[in-house]
Amino acid sequence: MENSRLQKVSRLIQKDMGEILRTEAQRLFSGVIISVTKVSVSADLSLARLYVSIFVTGTTGKEDILNVLVKNKKNLRNLLAQRIRHQLRIIPDLAFFIDDSLDYAENIERLLKE
Repeated sequence: MENSRLQKVSRLIQKDMGEILRTEAQRLFSGVIISVTKVSVSADLSLARLYVSIFVTGTTGKEDILNVLVKNKKNLRNLLAQRIRHQLRIIPDLAFFIDDSLDYAENIERLLKE
């Protein structure tokens, strides 16, 4: 179980990365909405695992968008550091994962309706 410090850091990173991804998604992609659904921070605050939910309206796949996020990880970490530099001494490294919990819930609901 996470202690309260890790939970506070996770919420801080989730809020700020959500805002960063909302603005950067407009610049990097067209017709894509990205939201941060969960952030898990390691005990030593060196790594933050970000679970993102990607809504695509065009032909681009979720994996392609995730790859672009991974390629721009350095820039995204820099933008995060500018926002939280007064709250954290060490800015964690970012790891992006696709959150498929909504797809899973939708699949279960579809199966129950059949």
